Amino acid sequence: MADITLKKVEVVIVGFGWTGAIMAKELTEAGMEVLALERGAFQDTYPDGAYPKTLDELTYIQRSKLFQDLSKGSFTFRHDVGGVAVPYRQIGAFKPGTGVGGAGLHWSGQHWRVLPEELKLRTHYNERYGKKFIPEGMTTQDFGVSFEELEPHFDFVEKVFGTSGVAYRVDGKVVGEGNFFEPSRSDHYALPPQKVPYTAHLFHKAAAEVGLHPFVAPSSNASQPYVNPYGCQMGPCNFCGFCSGFACYNYSKASPQVNIMPALRKAANFELRPHCNVLRINLDSSKKKATGVTYVNKDGKTVEQPADLVIASTFAYNNAHLFLVSGVGKPYDPVKNEGVVGRNIAYQTMSTVQMFFDPNKNTNPFIGSGGNGVAVDDYNGDHFDHGPLGFVGGSPAWCNPAGVKPIAGIPVPDGTPSWGAGWKRAVKDNYTNTVSFDVHGANMVYRDCYVDLDPTYTDQFGQKLLRFTFDWHDNDIKMSRYVTDKMLAVAKAMNPKSIHVSVKNFGDHLDLRNYQTTHWAGGTAMGTDPKISVLNRYLQSWDVYNVFAVGSSVFPIGIGYNPTGLAAALTYWSAKAIREQYLKDPRPLVAV
Repeated sequence: MADITLKKVEVVIVGFGWTGAIMAKELTEAGMEVLALERGAFQDTYPDGAYPKTLDELTYIQRSKLFQDLSKGSFTFRHDVGGVAVPYRQIGAFKPGTGVGGAGLHWSGQHWRVLPEELKLRTHYNERYGKKFIPEGMTTQDFGVSFEELEPHFDFVEKVFGTSGVAYRVDGKVVGEGNFFEPSRSDHYALPPQKVPYTAHLFHKAAAEVGLHPFVAPSSNASQPYVNPYGCQMGPCNFCGFCSGFACYNYSKASPQVNIMPALRKAANFELRPHCNVLRINLDSSKKKATGVTYVNKDGKTVEQPADLVIASTFAYNNAHLFLVSGVGKPYDPVKNEGVVGRNIAYQTMSTVQMFFDPNKNTNPFIGSGGNGVAVDDYNGDHFDHGPLGFVGGSPAWCNPAGVKPIAGIPVPDGTPSWGAGWKRAVKDNYTNTVSFDVHGANMVYRDCYVDLDPTYTDQFGQKLLRFTFDWHDNDIKMSRYVTDKMLAVAKAMNPKSIHVSVKNFGDHLDLRNYQTTHWAGGTAMGTDPKISVLNRYLQSWDVYNVFAVGSSVFPIGIGYNPTGLAAALTYWSAKAIREQYLKDPRPLVAV
């Protein structure tokens, strides 16, 4: 029984990061009364990102100021179905956000679309390589929406985010030195590309020398002053090197605070409530319709908030947790291979290549911007023949000089002592004489990789924690090692003194101690078949028609690129369907 029951609103949005902010803007524009509930505190560029206090690696990275407080709520992990899960007690492999803006406040600004074949991955591989090519136990499936349908939304997202970049094709015509492999675009990027730092220039030159197709990576770090379609202003990036993990003091990195909230503040039909931890989506007696949500407020009171429409827009896997504790959809059972909620969890592979040069190279790694740099797509998606290779998936690679930090970012060559005078000498000799790049791969989805509710551990509210059952599979390690080996030609072309490669080996388990990426996906997958998806192609629950979910949790597979651009475009796609179809006649938008 709730302590407080409030007046009904038309729309309640659970979570206020990028996708929650986009959905709030779209539905307030449609005239709906919208309430957004965020579990964390209110935070904004000022004062939370004020200069100079935000340029503090110890506070923001080592002590996790903008990341989730794992003492209040966390997750558990195990490597296989028969294992015992243990809690994730310290920020390590990934960094979930908390508070208004979520991970959209502390992200780096790397802004990608998606490859067309990844939106229809199973169909694509079946047609090109035959139905036996995808291994048994790999549960790849199509999104249910095409690149052509999403392209206008990709374009609008780039204009909202103030994305800097250079196109290769616009309306079918070659117009610039962008990504050779990218499909034709309907328009140019919102802003010209960012300047290329020295290390990325060296990578560009070497990649071209070995026959690859390097291009300046798209970046939601503004290359010049900009006003977006909502009237929100951005200032040009000054390459301070404090992007990922930090709020941008210069209003240069796209975030919900910079690019959407100033417009939402003017909407009389919008309300944002921080410190509201949503416990569940409430359902009526039929379990086919949501009646609102129940949350715990800042004072510890349990509040029932009735609503006509519920949008789940929490971070990645948290949508699956919300659905599981609420009874929205059937939980996934990997043994029976039945159910859908929690299915198809994906992460990303990562290998890093570091090159060490003689003193006086002066690569100045402390200069950086979160999303800037140079990338190659030659080994991403299906841009190369997988037929004789025996694995699914691919990986982009990029030199992304985002600003090497003085505590966490001290690369030293192989053979360096782990402490003492020898270590100090190596740090001094190499800090400004290194170049590194990453091979950032797609992690496929499998029958035995999923999330469910942990039977043992609970959070501060007594709710069961989300349990991850996840580990690397040979397919993904084989792909990562293949692409990394190919990219060594680029490293050698730079003629360094030595090269260090960090890449996973067969048999390696997921290690939660060292940071990799924050890019989880899946758990509430979209699709065209309710037997293997939680949501229909418009991101509407198959089981509870007035519940929608947005964010990377809706991806039915893992992708090679960072997920933000695709998650945002899918949110606009869903919002369009709500505005043009659902609001006129609330109902299931796809017949079962």
